Amino acid sequence: MNADKLLNLLNFIAPFSAALDQRFRDTLKEEHHQKGYLLLREGETSRKIYFINKGFARAFHYNGDKECTTWFMGEGDLMISVYSFYTQQPAPENIELLADSALLSMTWNQLQSIYADFPEYNYIGRIVTEKYYMMSEERTIILRTMSAAQRYNLLLKKYPQVLLNAKLSQVASFLGITPETLSRVRARKTVLT
Repeated sequence: MNADKLLNLLNFIAPFSAALDQRFRDTLKEEHHQKGYLLLREGETSRKIYFINKGFARAFHYNGDKECTTWFMGEGDLMISVYSFYTQQPAPENIELLADSALLSMTWNQLQSIYADFPEYNYIGRIVTEKYYMMSEERTIILRTMSAAQRYNLLLKKYPQVLLNAKLSQVASFLGITPETLSRVRARKTVLT
């Protein structure tokens, strides 16, 4: 199992004790899934937190018969259905892998046990939670204040692989625009470059 990328990320926040490092290595489970696999379906309870060692994913929900992509996550990201995982209630969204993926997973119960047994990890967990909360707030602000072209350019900067893994309709949905508007934005970008 390759947990080094995740442990390096967490150790960057605050160094792990040898015992905490070993607990993570003993607890984490390596999972491999193919493109199109649903890690979570709307209505199920999110029982695991995932770290993407390799791959790409998105969360989406249905608005009638229309899919609405709410986020993308790539290599080096943690992913969960936030509401469902932390409340242990049914998820309002689906999580789909958009590429063959190598993941590390830990259950909600295992994470709670680590928090209880290693109080120093509570600080690291808080910092990680704050990071993803800020990303969510940033997304809300971006959708309200930036033009479609600015949102598209920012997405490409953050996830350059998005166009290799996601359908254009998924990208348009994430950006809060129609596929036709996305086509115009992409055409203008091509002309400018």
